Amino acid sequence: MQRLRCLKSCWQSLRSSCEGAAKPARYYSNNPSSFGLLFDIDGVLVRGRTPIPAAKQCFRNLVDRNGKYKVPVVFVTNAGNCMRQTKAEHLSHLLEVEVSPDQVMLSHSPLRMFTQFHKMCVLVSGQGPVEEVAHNLGFEDVVTIDMLREAYPVLDVVDHSRRPKDSIPPTKGLQPIDAVILFGEPIRWETNLQLIIDVLLTNGDPGKSWTSTQYPHIPVLACNMDLLWMAEAKNPRFGHGMFLVCLESLYKKVTGYDLKYEALIGKPSVVTYNYAELLIRQQAEKLGWSTPVKTLYAIGDNPMADIYGANLYNRYLQASQRTKAKVKAKSGGGADPANEAVESQHKMTAAEMGGAAYGSEEDLPEGCRSILVCTGVYSRDQQELPSDPAQTVTEQRIFHGHRDFRFDPTLTQPSFVVQDVKEAVELVFQEEGWPLE
Repeated sequence: MQRLRCLKSCWQSLRSSCEGAAKPARYYSNNPSSFGLLFDIDGVLVRGRTPIPAAKQCFRNLVDRNGKYKVPVVFVTNAGNCMRQTKAEHLSHLLEVEVSPDQVMLSHSPLRMFTQFHKMCVLVSGQGPVEEVAHNLGFEDVVTIDMLREAYPVLDVVDHSRRPKDSIPPTKGLQPIDAVILFGEPIRWETNLQLIIDVLLTNGDPGKSWTSTQYPHIPVLACNMDLLWMAEAKNPRFGHGMFLVCLESLYKKVTGYDLKYEALIGKPSVVTYNYAELLIRQQAEKLGWSTPVKTLYAIGDNPMADIYGANLYNRYLQASQRTKAKVKAKSGGGADPANEAVESQHKMTAAEMGGAAYGSEEDLPEGCRSILVCTGVYSRDQQELPSDPAQTVTEQRIFHGHRDFRFDPTLTQPSFVVQDVKEAVELVFQEEGWPLE
C-alpha cells in the first residue's frame, strides 16, 4: 500500500507539471471536438532505418506552413535503446518536420514515476547508453552488465574468447544490487541471461552461492514486451519480449518458481497509454486548446502491442466513465447493476495496469481508438482479420502477448484497418470532421 501511495503522489505531481508546462500559443480550429494522435514508429513510420514512403507526406499534412502541428502528436514506441533527444532528432530528419523530445515516449519513460527505486542500486540490461538513460530517468546508483562482468570476471564464460586468460583476475566486488531494470534486448543474450540469473539467485550479490530459497527474488522491472518487431527483413525479428521469455524459462527451469515482475512497462500496459495521454495534454496546451482532448487515436502495426494496448486503454477509460456514472448514481440514490457486472468482468490485473497507480481521472479522454496499418508486423498479404472475434489477429490460438497478460482475443480487433499511416491520418481527420489541408 505504501508503494501505491508513493506512485499515486508521483503520478499527480507529474500530471500537475504537464498541465502547467506550456502556455497557450494559438488555436488551429474552432471545431469543438479535439483529439490526439499516438504514432508507433517501427513498422508505421520506418522499417529499420528506411522511412515508409507514406510517412513524409502524412506529416507534411499534419503541420501548417510554419511547421507547427495542427493537432497534438506523440510518438509512442517500445524502443528504449536511446535518449528521447536522440530519437526526436532521428525522427525530425526522417520525417522532415520538427519533432521535440516532449513528443517522444520511449518504453522506459514511465519509470520516471517509480521514484521508490531511484535511490536503490539497480542493475540495468539492454543496449545503447543504458547507464545514461537510467540516470536521466532518475536512478542514482546504476550498475551495467559490463560493470558486473568486470567486477566478477569468472561469471561470463560461454564465449571462450572472453574467458580470463592465464591467471584469473581478482574479484572486485560491488555493493549488493537491489533491483533489476530490463530496458530492452541486449547484444549478447547469453551474457545478460547468465548474469541476471546470478543476481536473482544470490539476492543481488553474485559473489555468493546460488539459493532458490530466497523467494520472491529482488524486484524486476521490464520495459518493452514486444515478442516481434519489423525492420527491413520480410519477416518480423525477435524483440525484447523474446528475451523475457528466455529469462522466465531459465529462472523457472533452475528454481521451479515463476519469475515475478514488479512492473511491466511499455505497450500494451495501461500505464504507457496513461503517460502518453499526459504528453498529449501537454501538446494540446502548447497549441492553445482550451477544451480537453476527447479521443485518442493510436496508430500501430503490431496487433499484440499497439492494437491490444490501445484497446486495453480504451477499456480502462470506459471503466473510468462507468465509475463516474456510478458515483453520480449513488449520490442520486440509485445504481446500475449491469454496469457493475461489466466492470467486474473487465477488471484489469496489476500486470496489465503496468504496476503503477493513477492520479485524478477527471480529465481523462472519453476513448481511445486503434488503427492497424499494413506496413509492419501485420500484412494483408500474410494475414486476414478473422471474422470471429474469438480468434486472434496474429495466428489462431497462438497468443503473442506477455505471459502475465490475460488473452482476450477481442482486444486484438482494431477499430480500423488501413494500408499505411497516410491513410490512417486521413481517416482520423474525416472521422473528426476536420479539413486535412
